[in-house]
Amino acid sequence: MRRTALAALCLVAVTGAGLTGCQSGGDTASTGSQPSSEQAKDTKATKDTKEPFAGLSGGEITERAVAATTGAPSLRFTGEIPDEESGGTLQFDLALDKKGDCAGTLGLGGGGEVELIKTGGTLYAKYDEAFLRAQSEGEPQADVDAVVEMMAGTWTRMAATGADAEDIAGFCDLDEVLGDARNGSSDATRGKATTLDGTPALTLTEQDGKDRYTFYVATEGEPYLLRLESTSAADPGSITFTDFGKPVPAGKPEGEILDLDALG
Repeated sequence: MRRTALAALCLVAVTGAGLTGCQSGGDTASTGSQPSSEQAKDTKATKDTKEPFAGLSGGEITERAVAATTGAPSLRFTGEIPDEESGGTLQFDLALDKKGDCAGTLGLGGGGEVELIKTGGTLYAKYDEAFLRAQSEGEPQADVDAVVEMMAGTWTRMAATGADAEDIAGFCDLDEVLGDARNGSSDATRGKATTLDGTPALTLTEQDGKDRYTFYVATEGEPYLLRLESTSAADPGSITFTDFGKPVPAGKPEGEILDLDALG
């Protein structure tokens, strides 16, 4: 499994889709007399509290959203995107932080699922039978059966820096997953104010031929990126971001743990 599809979707939707659209504004009501400077300030303040990102250009909104999201010490992302290596769909639900710790699940459509915990320099993984068989396709049946018998449903451990762990452990590096989003410019259209799972947000869209990208930026508190959606033929999918700044539950699993490094 690779992170290329995830990186592509993130970069296209975050830094490839700009927010340079217009900003709405209302007319100042006239009462037959010119409002005082204090009244004008009050009117502007009232309007600004109702209009998301009032007075900011699209580029400024982009900068704030990218800076807030990439600057978060931790977050959780869920969704599904194409996996270029398998040709299937990569499904994920991972909490991760800038220390490199993570906890959650990765799945390959009908190809099974692996539960992950990375803490410090150790990667713990629990594979189901479908995942093990899918990843062992083409191997001798007896060898595959032996691996399934030994590993399916059992927590395993290995050094996170080892060759066998490198691909999966890479999902746990928040800086690596979102780091490139700090670079680039954007040119999308500002949409309507909405709510996403109860959080006020601004919708923005980017159209590139038949491809359409939509993302949602929080309009209260930190301007975090809340969700990405892509109808691109090459990279369709969606990613939802939550739990900004919350601790990652990356503790050592309980029970029997199979040490894969010790097996050689």
